[in-house]
Amino acid sequence: MQHFETTPSPPFTEQAEILMANVPIILIHVTTVPLSLRFVAGQAAYMRTKGFESHAVSSPGAALTQFATDEAVTVHAVCMARRITPFRDLAALFQLWKLFRNLRPHIVHAHTPKGGLLGMIAARLARVPVRIYHMHGLPFITATGLTRRILMATETVSCRMASQVLCVSRSVRSMAVDLQLSPAEKIHVLLQGSCNGIDAETEFNPDRQHAFIRDDVRQRYGIPSDATVVGFVGRLARAKGLVELGAAWQMLKKEHSDLHLLLIGPDEPGDPPPPEVLERLREDPRVHLVGENWDTPPLYSTMDILVLPTHREGFPIVLLEAAAMALPIVATRVTGCLDAVQDGITGTLVSAYDPQALAAGLLRYVGDSALRRRHGTAARAWVLRDFSSAAMHETIYHKYVSWLAEEGVVNVRSDRPLSDQANGQISSQKEPEALSHGGF
Repeated sequence: MQHFETTPSPPFTEQAEILMANVPIILIHVTTVPLSLRFVAGQAAYMRTKGFESHAVSSPGAALTQFATDEAVTVHAVCMARRITPFRDLAALFQLWKLFRNLRPHIVHAHTPKGGLLGMIAARLARVPVRIYHMHGLPFITATGLTRRILMATETVSCRMASQVLCVSRSVRSMAVDLQLSPAEKIHVLLQGSCNGIDAETEFNPDRQHAFIRDDVRQRYGIPSDATVVGFVGRLARAKGLVELGAAWQMLKKEHSDLHLLLIGPDEPGDPPPPEVLERLREDPRVHLVGENWDTPPLYSTMDILVLPTHREGFPIVLLEAAAMALPIVATRVTGCLDAVQDGITGTLVSAYDPQALAAGLLRYVGDSALRRRHGTAARAWVLRDFSSAAMHETIYHKYVSWLAEEGVVNVRSDRPLSDQANGQISSQKEPEALSHGGF
C-alpha cells in the first residue's frame, strides 16, 4: 500500500458549527478506481475549510496522485479490482481494515460497487462510527443469471454494513427500496440528486467559451464551422449504448450531409461493443474519436446536441455538464437519466435499446436550431437553480455533522444560534464501548 502525502489541513480560520476538541474530524473517501474520485472533486477541499482532515483511498494511478494535488489531501493506494476477484478482494479488505485502524476515521464515505463493499465491511470491522455507502447506480440492472444475483447481494451487504446510504438519484433510490436492498428510512437523496452538483458558474459556463475556442476545436478535428455536431461523452462501452448510437448514426448520416459525430471517452475492454461497430465508426470521416479527455468544456462548446443512449445510470454527471453548457440532450428513459433530463423541456428521452427511437429523438434537434436553443437555455437555467455544487457541498457537510451527532461523536447544541455552536464539544455519552479517540 502506497501513501502520497500532501500539506496538512490548516487550522480553523472561521467559526464552525462544532468544535472538535482540538482534534479534526477524519474523513476518508473510498473508490475502486481513482477516476471515480471525480465524484467528489471539490468536496474534500471544502471539508478542509470546515476543519475536517480529508483522505482518499483508491487503486494506484496517475489520477490518484493528481487528486491529492488538486484537493490538497492525503491519498492512499490500495489495489482494488472492479470485477469479482476473491483473493485480491480479501487482500484489499485487509489493507483497508489496517488503514482504518491506523487512521481512526470518524467517517468513511465509500463509492462504487467494489469500493463500497470493501470499504463498508472494513469500516464496520474497524468500528468506524459513521459509515456512508454512496450508491451511484445499480450495475445488476443489465446483468443476468448468477452475475445479477451476486451483484445484488453485494449491494445488500454494502447497505447493511453502512450506517447511512446515499443515492445519487430518486429513480435509483426507488428501485433500491423496491428490491429491498435497504430499508427506505436509511436511504437518502440529497437536494435534487447527483453526487456533487455542478459548477455552472465557472467551469461549465458557455459564456466563458469564446467563439474562437469552438472554431479551434472544430478545426483540430476537421469539423466544418457550419456543421451540426452530435456529441457523446463516456466510456465507449456496450452498456453506454454504442451499438444503438452506431445504428442511429447510419440512419441519420445519409439524410444529413452536414451532420458530424464527436465521441469523447476511453475504450472499455471490460464491456466493449462488437468490434465491427467501433471499426465502422472509426472509418467514417464524419465521426471523430477524441479518446480520453476530461477537459470537456471546450468540447461541449463544439457540440450542438449531446446524446447518451445508455442502458443504465445512477445520475449521469455528463448530462448535468452538457445542460450547464446550454446543450439540448437526447438520452434514454432509464434510471438516472429520468432525473437528469426534463423530457420535452431540457431534452428528449427515448426508449433504451432502440436505434430507431434514438434517431428520431436526435432528428428533432438536427433540423431545428430554435428548438435546440430553447431546450438548451432551459437546461442551463435548471442546472443553475437546482444543481449547484456549492449547495451540494454545504448539504453534505451538514449531513456529516448530523450523523456524527447521532453517533455521539460530536455534540451540536441546537438551542443556540449556529454562530454560537462552535462551543460544542466532542461527546463521550454515546462513545462506543472500548473506544477512545474519535470513536476508536
